Amino acid sequence: MVEEIRLGDIVQTRKPHPCKSDTWVVVRTGADIKIKCQGCGRIVMLDRETFLKRRKKLLQQGPAPVE
Repeated sequence: MVEEIRLGDIVQTRKPHPCKSDTWVVVRTGADIKIKCQGCGRIVMLDRETFLKRRKKLLQQGPAPVE
């Protein structure tokens, strides 16, 4: 089962960022996932597999994709 990752999802990671924040917003999806730290604004790009391992839970689902 492939988990759906949407733009605008707010996720919590297993380990906090050095700025002490552990919440991130998804800003790009695809083969790689780009996330932005809610604490300091740093943007990080991870491959999908690494992102799914580091994600602890989904805090808020992003808007539904327009079809």
